Amino acid sequence: MTLAQNLAAYSEWRSELSNRLAGFSGWLVENELTDAQTDRRISLLLDKLREDRLHVAFVAEFSRGKSELINAIFFADYGDRILPSTAGRTTMCPTELMFDASKPPSIELLPIDSRDSNTSISEYKRFPDEWTIVPLDTSSAGAMQGALRHVSEVVRVDRKVAERLGFSILDGATAAFRVEQDGSVEIPRWRHAIINFPHPLLQQGLVILDTPGLNAIGTEPELTLSLLPNAHAVLFILAADTGVTQSDLTVWREHIGTPGRRKKGRIVVLNKIDGLWDELKSPQEIDAEVCRQVDSCAWTLDLPENQIYPVSAQKALLAKINDDKPLLERSRLSDLERALTEELIPAKQEIVRENTESEFADCYLRTCRLLDSRLVGLREQLVELTELRGKNKGVVEYMMGKVRHEKEEFESGLQRYYAVRSVFSQLTNKLFTHLGVDPLRLLTNNTREAMVAATFSKTLSTAMAHFFEVARDNLSRSRGEVAEITTMMEVIYKKFAVEHGLKLGTPIAFSLRRYEKEIDRLDQWCDTHINTMFQLLTHEKSQLTQRFFEEVAVQVRKTFEHANREAESWLKAIMAPMEIQIREHQIQLKRRLESIKRIHQATDTLEERIEELVHVENGLVSQMQALTEIGNGVRDVLQQEVSVEEVRSAA
Repeated sequence: MTLAQNLAAYSEWRSELSNRLAGFSGWLVENELTDAQTDRRISLLLDKLREDRLHVAFVAEFSRGKSELINAIFFADYGDRILPSTAGRTTMCPTELMFDASKPPSIELLPIDSRDSNTSISEYKRFPDEWTIVPLDTSSAGAMQGALRHVSEVVRVDRKVAERLGFSILDGATAAFRVEQDGSVEIPRWRHAIINFPHPLLQQGLVILDTPGLNAIGTEPELTLSLLPNAHAVLFILAADTGVTQSDLTVWREHIGTPGRRKKGRIVVLNKIDGLWDELKSPQEIDAEVCRQVDSCAWTLDLPENQIYPVSAQKALLAKINDDKPLLERSRLSDLERALTEELIPAKQEIVRENTESEFADCYLRTCRLLDSRLVGLREQLVELTELRGKNKGVVEYMMGKVRHEKEEFESGLQRYYAVRSVFSQLTNKLFTHLGVDPLRLLTNNTREAMVAATFSKTLSTAMAHFFEVARDNLSRSRGEVAEITTMMEVIYKKFAVEHGLKLGTPIAFSLRRYEKEIDRLDQWCDTHINTMFQLLTHEKSQLTQRFFEEVAVQVRKTFEHANREAESWLKAIMAPMEIQIREHQIQLKRRLESIKRIHQATDTLEERIEELVHVENGLVSQMQALTEIGNGVRDVLQQEVSVEEVRSAA
């Protein structure tokens, strides 16, 4: 299968990259060239590669064949349906299919009443005791089917309880959650499910997110605020027999096709085309009918036709199980799999490549400069000692005085470095007065007080708008402070390079732009889902206040926390080259002075010392050659494109 082969190739590429980086880290330790900051950065890179996941989300209203499509694409090799797929609702709660080798195969289920705690799903993931665990017997397709039916379980509760848990209870035959005669409502038993399953694709890092219909999407904001926007591919499934219904259009407009959202990796699937396979029509007439449905969907969703893939998931699954190639071709699933492969793997590889390339390049260049600095210092010693051949004691004393003067001059220049450290510390503190979590906590508390005290809808709306205005202003001020720190470090790098010959290069760059864009996205989501005239007029103030802080403010906090961590890493990275080079330069000056002293005191012969330094020089040259080979090896792997042919030939 194309997707499986490409994912295997990507996994192999990622593994090779990890091995190369681990080799680089080991070589640094072995050659005593590492430091705490470099070691930390490489460790973080290796952790990211180890935990790398490819997230594919399936979104649809009820009865669009979503679970059947997942079965057809990923689980046909089991010879049966793995996920429940029957008429009506099957997936009642958001379900993640993934593999974690540290846990046994199982289904983790978070009870629906966890919504009462105002705690997000991501936070609950840190507390395993809150989840109900169902063992998963992977040796039997039947046993797995039985266990997986848990995600379809429902429970009856009073209407007030259902509404308190966030479900919108409507009257009428079309309501997703209807009130029975006894006043009870049937709602999902579980809030979230995680299926830990050792499937080959999941073992290679694939994570499948199976979402329920619109009503459940609307009641679980973490889906629309975090899980869906961060998915590498989102498949939006429609039914060919109905086309785009009003509820489909609502899901599309509110959660997937929103203007300004990322378009890459967003695929529309027109499922159940076998419903158009009329035996009284010719193949040409059937194809024309499918084309008309594709054209209609494209017009309604404002998409080009080539972004809509008509398929029959049910027939594709049947064809794969029975090895029926003509039926598989007629199901058109291969076109969708090809598109998914071309969208998913290269895009994900490019993200990993960019993240790894910049981090590795900085660590590599830092090590190069360190070795180059050592080599330059060593050769200066060799030149000095070579010039002493045949010279009298007075010349040796003159040379010793010259080096001592250089050392004193450098140590005098260190006062500027200490002054820079002091200013750097002041600018860092200034940066975190705006970017830090404490200012955001104060803003959150002030906003909460304003919303609780609000007596008019306009005051409530103004408080929410002010929250984002201040958050955005804090990031803007932080951007200015980052620029000030960068400019100062550029100047001091150049001064020390010119005055003392340090190999410092250019300070590492840092940008807050992606965090500003995330705040813009959250603001837009708030304006669409909470801060609207309809919401302000139809919901109580306490409900809107609770939603704002549970759904929006918590995501803004996470954004600032991420920005904090990145800023802290950057501040350490921008100062580390100076600290390392200054320490190295001090050591070299001390060694030069000691060498000449030993010659002057006749405690060492000149030729013996020159021979010793030549041996060290050869070692440094060998280290530089080895480092070049390591760098070329990592860059070669980074530039490789995932190739299915390589996996086939290796199989």
